[in-house]
Amino acid sequence: MKIDIYCHLIPPKLKELMFEKQKTIRELKTNVSLHDLDARFRLMDRYPDVIQVLTVPGATPDDLAGPKGAVDLAKKINDELAELVDRYPWRFAGAAAVLPTSNIDASLREIDRAVNELKLRGILLRIPINGKPVDRPEFLPLYQKMCELNLPIWFHPHKSPKVPDYPDETESKYIIWHMWGLVVESTYSMTRLVFSGVMEKFPKLKIIIHHCGAMVPYFSERITNHYNQSEMRNKTNFTVGLTETPADYFRRFYTDTALIGNTPALMCAYDFYGAEKLLFGTDSPFDAQIGDYGTKRTIQAVEQMDIPAPEKRMIFEGNARRLLRLPV
Repeated sequence: MKIDIYCHLIPPKLKELMFEKQKTIRELKTNVSLHDLDARFRLMDRYPDVIQVLTVPGATPDDLAGPKGAVDLAKKINDELAELVDRYPWRFAGAAAVLPTSNIDASLREIDRAVNELKLRGILLRIPINGKPVDRPEFLPLYQKMCELNLPIWFHPHKSPKVPDYPDETESKYIIWHMWGLVVESTYSMTRLVFSGVMEKFPKLKIIIHHCGAMVPYFSERITNHYNQSEMRNKTNFTVGLTETPADYFRRFYTDTALIGNTPALMCAYDFYGAEKLLFGTDSPFDAQIGDYGTKRTIQAVEQMDIPAPEKRMIFEGNARRLLRLPV
């Protein structure tokens, strides 16, 4: 079996609300695999050994319903996710809960309900969180709670096309905000958690980074240079209070294989994180063939990795079962 830990789905009962609030995102409506279960299952039938873990794409409950309505909307979304997992257990291995993150107390209550009553397998946080960096003290209770529950947090990066890449322009051109902005945001968030001491404070924190570790595996030697060698030269103190090297904290993150293929890049992540931190994930159905292309290419890329067969099984299935505490 292959457990795809990073698949996107719009809960069918709530799709009209999500469409209405995100009118400018044409792909939400045209990508039928996002919300049409029959279309999704027809595609999944091409990969009978793949089972999905569901994450909700796009706007958060706070974006869709505002702070006052976010609590009820988060409950409705999580209820439907749990209903889908319960109804189609041979299709969906689990789901990540969404939260009303403008209200941390309500978020903590919803985590308890989603995990203990609905049996969801962790939480999804869109980063930055309500426009704020992930290391703000107000978010520490969420990390503490997930450590107590021993379940992961999915980070999903977000950027706006309305934010220009250069000061004298009015918007981001050539979809730079999406192509490169998402991996930059993930890298920023990881760096904030490392040097703010969050990863030191919560050694059991389990965070899944999208897109194969973003920039970190490729630039791992820059991490060592900037925060070990350069820090000594420049007399900065970013590592004060840390008991491990910066690279060691970055290696604590988990990540997926969502690169639409690219075996050399997967090997780079493998060399940095090790097989035990890599999880099969496709970003389905966000590709040119509403899920088929990305799924096929990702499976092929993992199968072509020059690593032992037992480690490929870890990436495809074993790591997900262990991290999400799924039944064997």
